[in-house]
Amino acid sequence: MRIISLAALALGLSLPVAAQHTPRGAATDVTKSEIEATARKTATAPVSDQAIRVISINNKYNVGVGVVHRAKTAGRDVGGGIEHSQITEVYHVIEGNGTLVTGGPMTDLKEEPADTPVVKVLNGPSTRGGPLQGGVSRKLGPGDVVVIPPNTPHWFSEITSDQIVYLVIRVDPHKVLPAGYGAK
Repeated sequence: MRIISLAALALGLSLPVAAQHTPRGAATDVTKSEIEATARKTATAPVSDQAIRVISINNKYNVGVGVVHRAKTAGRDVGGGIEHSQITEVYHVIEGNGTLVTGGPMTDLKEEPADTPVVKVLNGPSTRGGPLQGGVSRKLGPGDVVVIPPNTPHWFSEITSDQIVYLVIRVDPHKVLPAGYGAK
């Protein structure tokens, strides 16, 4: 290789140089203890959705990490569905069991006001409504993962355990969530 390189240099040719890797970003840790502490803050609420962190990925898109818990639905109003126009959500169930419905028409649509924490920190522009009609129902339990694309109505029609707790990852290609956010 050295002889070829010297010959190329003498002829004024350049040889390809191995690509050098430049720093691409830093990993962000969200520990189990942070997730558990965040879930405990509002453990007595029937529903709690809390952002833990929103991370900028090389200034190209944001990723939100949060934790949600929902109490058992027996004997109480289970609310309605929601859809997010710009965010993909990934649910990873930590504990509990429930039935998640995705897709299908949602009645009584109401845009979530732009100044609410739901829009500003959690999900970006969103529409709430009544229970979904039809759609796909799936039973979820610990370890299950569901990916919910933008503009997909979703809701828990039933929670059969005392509560369901899930980690939620929010992929934000439009950067509507506040990069650098961290729960206090």
